[in-house]
Amino acid sequence: MPAFVPQDPDFEARVRASFARQRFMATLGARLVRVEPGLCEIELAYQDGLTQQHGYLHAGAVTSIADSAGGYAAYSLMPADSSVLAVEFKINLLEPAKGQRFVGRGRVVRAGKRLSVCELEVEACDGGRVQRCLLGIQTVMCLAGHADDSRRG
Repeated sequence: MPAFVPQDPDFEARVRASFARQRFMATLGARLVRVEPGLCEIELAYQDGLTQQHGYLHAGAVTSIADSAGGYAAYSLMPADSSVLAVEFKINLLEPAKGQRFVGRGRVVRAGKRLSVCELEVEACDGGRVQRCLLGIQTVMCLAGHADDSRRG
């Protein structure tokens, strides 16, 4: 991974504050566990209410933590007065999401002024077993001059 220098020296606090305002992540029970320049990890514990018909964690749940991890990885490199939105992502589900804990990871591959590209992955952890269950790529956009804490209508 390239070494990135954040534009905002207070990037970690800004990312954590934004994550804390995400009601959907709170509804899932997801936790932001790691923030570095160009890198973010979000953890989600297994919950019966998030499973599909075979008892695996639903693809929507693992995709959601991957999407947010990528967005926040890119957001960590953006100016303080900006916000982030996903433009597109492509996900490959490598195997069923079977585990007790899931770690979504986003890594910035290219940080542009307007668009950034991130690699996404989710690992399923069960005891000592760690297996990648999702791999993806994402493009996000920087909304410069639009602070993240403002609501849009």
